[in-house]
Amino acid sequence: MDGILLINKPLHMTSHDVVNVVRKTFQTKKVGHCGTLDPDASGVLVICIGKATKALQFLMSENKEYITTLSLGTSTDTYDASGKVMETKEFTGVYHLEDVIQSYIGKQKQMPPMYSAIKIKGKKLYEYARNNETVEIKPRDVMIHHIELIDIIDNEITMKVQCSKGTYIRSLCHDMALSLGYPGHMKSLIRTKSGHFDIKDCFTLEDIQNGKYRLLSLEEVFIDYDHYMVEDENIVYHGKLIRSDIDHNVVVVNKDNKVLAVYGPNGKGCLKSIRGLF
Repeated sequence: MDGILLINKPLHMTSHDVVNVVRKTFQTKKVGHCGTLDPDASGVLVICIGKATKALQFLMSENKEYITTLSLGTSTDTYDASGKVMETKEFTGVYHLEDVIQSYIGKQKQMPPMYSAIKIKGKKLYEYARNNETVEIKPRDVMIHHIELIDIIDNEITMKVQCSKGTYIRSLCHDMALSLGYPGHMKSLIRTKSGHFDIKDCFTLEDIQNGKYRLLSLEEVFIDYDHYMVEDENIVYHGKLIRSDIDHNVVVVNKDNKVLAVYGPNGKGCLKSIRGLF
């Protein structure tokens, strides 16, 4: 059983929990996921099964889309609804909301939450936090491509956010709340897109356990990549160089358009094998 499975991850499960369910359902240990979702988040989780796990590194999409709700008036240590309350302030309305939203669009430095899985000196940040240990956290470069205001109900602001890989929506909500003059936290989060994978094409775990799913082939998930066709497949099977002046990664396919490998430039007028996918 080889292919890519799109799952709408439910709330209160880790991405690894989902992987374990898929392993049991498909009776294979060769299962991996592309891009972690926190337990408090739901939405698009891309799962690779069997030989498709070789493609994991190429399916870690640079761009994501989320729908999130920011709750004003209460901040938490985790920046989301599951954390310990740190500060409260009575909500009396917001002003200049559109200006604040616009100020968060573009390339910027973002401070990740202390309760996150980022590793510093071989230890995850949340491990430092749980042990009440201090550690220096450096801001990270992120890109917010677009923020669309969806709804405002009392102290809750719902938005659609398109951003780069590595962006913490929890941090965005926390920072945006401060810009609006309030403590705040991320009340909810749904990942609606991961690259070109859309939540409308995802299956639930119940669907999968009941046999109602469809695996995507490598040919389908690499459709947006530039393709390079070889007459002799043995070139790829033996990892040989391909003479070419192409300056970016390409998917190498055979005459039947079957995906064989990903190749990239070696800087010496050739393409070299990055990963065989056969």
